[in-house]
Parts: sequence; C-alpha cells; structure tokens
Amino acid sequence: MSATPVFFVTGASSGFGKAIVLDALSRGYHVVASARDASKLADLEAAGAAVVDLDVSAGDEVVAAAINKAVELYGSLTHVVNAAGYVFEGAVEEATQQEVAAQFATNVFGATATARAAAPHLRKATQEEGRQAALASFGSLASYIASPSTSLYAATKGAVSLLMEGIAAELAPWDIDVTAIEPGYFRTELLNPGAGAGTSRLLTPKTRLAVYDNTPASQVRANLAVANDAQIGDVVKAARIIVDVMTRTGVANGRKAPTHLVLGADCVDTARKTWADREASLKEWEAVSRSTDHTE
Repeated sequence: MSATPVFFVTGASSGFGKAIVLDALSRGYHVVASARDASKLADLEAAGAAVVDLDVSAGDEVVAAAINKAVELYGSLTHVVNAAGYVFEGAVEEATQQEVAAQFATNVFGATATARAAAPHLRKATQEEGRQAALASFGSLASYIASPSTSLYAATKGAVSLLMEGIAAELAPWDIDVTAIEPGYFRTELLNPGAGAGTSRLLTPKTRLAVYDNTPASQVRANLAVANDAQIGDVVKAARIIVDVMTRTGVANGRKAPTHLVLGADCVDTARKTWADREASLKEWEAVSRSTDHTE
C-alpha cells in the first residue's frame, strides 16, 4: 500500500471543493472528487482525479458507496473533505418547509452522512496502517452570526461547526483530526444565483413577501449581490492552508489540526466580535441566569 495520502472531496465542481482537489493533486496525492453530476468534473479528471457522482443528501448507502470508491482504487482512505453545500437566501417566513428541509439535507445531513461513512476508513488508516488521517466539513462566518435573510443558512453552518466539534471528541481516541473549516467571504461561486441545491450556489424562495421590502432582510439580499465576485478571500490560498492543516504539513507542520479553522480576516473579526458581545450579554444577565438554580 502506498503511503501517499488519499483524499475524498465532496462538492468538487466549484469553489472550495474544486480548489482543494487541485491543491491536493499538485502535491501528488490521490484524490477522488465527487459532485451531483460528475460530468462537471471533467477538468479535475484530466488533472488526475478520479471522479464519482454523489448527492450527499441521498442517504447513507449512497454516500458510503461513493466513499468506498477511494478504497477500491487506492487501497485506503486518509482524508475526507465535505465541501458540498449551498446558501438559501430568504426570510424564514418566506421559506416553505420543503425549502428548509432541503437546506438542512445538503448542508447538515450531508455532513453527518459523510462523517458516518468516513469514520471506519479513517480509523483503519490510523490504527491498522499507521497513517495520519483527517475529516473536515465546512462551517462558515455564518457559524458565528445569523443575518436577516440568511437565518436558515446560518442555522445549518452553526450546526456543522458544533457537529464537527463533537465528532472531534468522538474520534480523538484514534488520533483522527476533525475540523470545521469556517471561511469568511471568499471569491467562489457560492453567491451566484439560480443553480440547484447542492451545487454551491445561491437559492431563493419560490415566493417573496412584499412585507420584507425595505427591511434589513432586503438590505442583506442587496449586500450579497454587491459582494458576489468581490469577496476579500482568495480560495486558492485558503485551499493550500486547508490541505496543509489536514495533512500536518506546511504551515501546520507537525501540528494537530484545530477543531475550528477560521479563514479570512472578516471571519476572524466576526468571530472575535461575536465572542465579545456574548461575554458582555452573559455578564449583564449573569445574576438573573444564576437565580434559576435550586437553593438547597
């Protein structure tokens, strides 16, 4: 068995997923890239990746079968990155239950299915093969703050960040690195409107409510349109750091991966402000909070 790292990446047709695949390939690593429509991965296949169809919301058997492809091809699996996801932009009142379910199915349930399918292979890599292994899934700046019109997206990203934190503790006995990657605004296709769920694009509700015109929700919508294609973050630089961190090389040489990998100055600033605001609120209400304990 080769000692070369073996990556499996979901959501590889664009954005972070694609950039991570290309960076890993540039290092000579084996990579299996997946997307809902693998025909969109022809350029990655030409660059040396194996490609496979995968809808991460399709259930455990489908996800496991796709991930098993890496083991079939390369005899092992050492690094799994779940980059599949999309933004639903709309006030909660505007969203149908089906739209809410679809957002969670891709962003959250896809992350849990990927983790379930990956865990046995990553355990085997560290315990039986003596290799370094890692699992990562994408949170976001939205893991730290929810804005009007992106509440549902923020709910999914906050869920993923805490999910990975819990999985990190669950897999710690086997020395498997588990990370929630939390980028700020990066120049990817994430805010491009009009594509389907799971393709890292912006989706909007089928029905708009005029009552939200000229409110903070509509202002956020306008801000997202302005931000698209002008984001501060460089996805190529970030992908290089992500692969470094997951393989304990480069900027992460010899270091275990952090549970939360914040990327981008905007996300650093947002996270720090969120922590400060919460600490201030906690301090203001601490006496009231503590007053609810039993007095025996």
